[in-house]
Amino acid sequence: MSTACSKENEASYTPTPSPLNIPPLFESLILSPVIPPNNPQTVEGIALGKKLFFDPILSVDNSLACANCHAPTLAFSDAERFSSGVNATLGDRNAMPLFNLAWNYDELFFWDGKTFSLEHQAFAPVTDPLEMQNTWQTVEQHLQQHDEYPELFEKAFGTSKIDSVLVTKAIAQFERSLISANSKFDKYLLGEAQLTPEERNGFDVFMDENRGDCFHCHGSDKNPLWTDNAFHNNGLDEKFTDLGLGAITGDPADNSKFKTPSLRNLAFTAPYMHDGRFLTLEDVINHYSEGLKHSATIDPLMKKVANGGVNLSDKDKADLKKFLLSLSDYEFVNNSALNE
Repeated sequence: MSTACSKENEASYTPTPSPLNIPPLFESLILSPVIPPNNPQTVEGIALGKKLFFDPILSVDNSLACANCHAPTLAFSDAERFSSGVNATLGDRNAMPLFNLAWNYDELFFWDGKTFSLEHQAFAPVTDPLEMQNTWQTVEQHLQQHDEYPELFEKAFGTSKIDSVLVTKAIAQFERSLISANSKFDKYLLGEAQLTPEERNGFDVFMDENRGDCFHCHGSDKNPLWTDNAFHNNGLDEKFTDLGLGAITGDPADNSKFKTPSLRNLAFTAPYMHDGRFLTLEDVINHYSEGLKHSATIDPLMKKVANGGVNLSDKDKADLKKFLLSLSDYEFVNNSALNE
């Protein structure tokens, strides 16, 4: 096919639209999901993105796929404290879970916000020396020479000429399709389930400024994302070995600020925090209860740092855990359509 014909085909080809299936609770959000006009959701694009997500062809030695660090049965997270790359090279962060990414309105991704947009986020792991250790030129060559991929790109984007932009567009489409909104607490809000007295008290602890005081960063029953998608220093350390957002912005006031993770699917996403230092939810709750450490950039929302934390009773701690677990979506992690 001539270059002219190829461009004409690309301009005229229309894949099958596949709008996001927006959950009822999400319809209350003021803003619509973030979908770039130049990368609409399509059946063919999502299918291609899924295949790429599970294919180790993106790594330098065909040993590592995106799914190795983002396992579907773990809400697309990693059970290891530090995610490992090619040749078992260890990183220094725990892989963030992947779901409801289309509602990240500031579009800053990774724990430190180093990339803008899902498309750009997908660029980073391929060349990262701690992850796939590859080059985009090599990836493009291998995909172009593959038996299936040229035809799949033709179906998804109207061209069989493969480049990194189209690869990351497809992966971003698949990632935007990862929607989790069917936890017990979701069903409770929809009038389809009842909370136990312990779960109800746990939610009250979560919302009470004099007890858990969790809602400022993680939202409430009015925010089904259960995160503000912002960056905070939550009192993990007095001295910093990982500057987080500060390393990206260069602003010392941002040192040790990390992205607020969603509280959804905590039953599947241990270990917790950017460096996976907490193995259990009890560890996390104890941190906020009596383990806060003061530093120059600690968030003002950590109001009780002078007392070590919010000092919850044993019952409130236990009930808070039960509430947090009610945010876990078992249908999501068992959805075979999202697996390889």
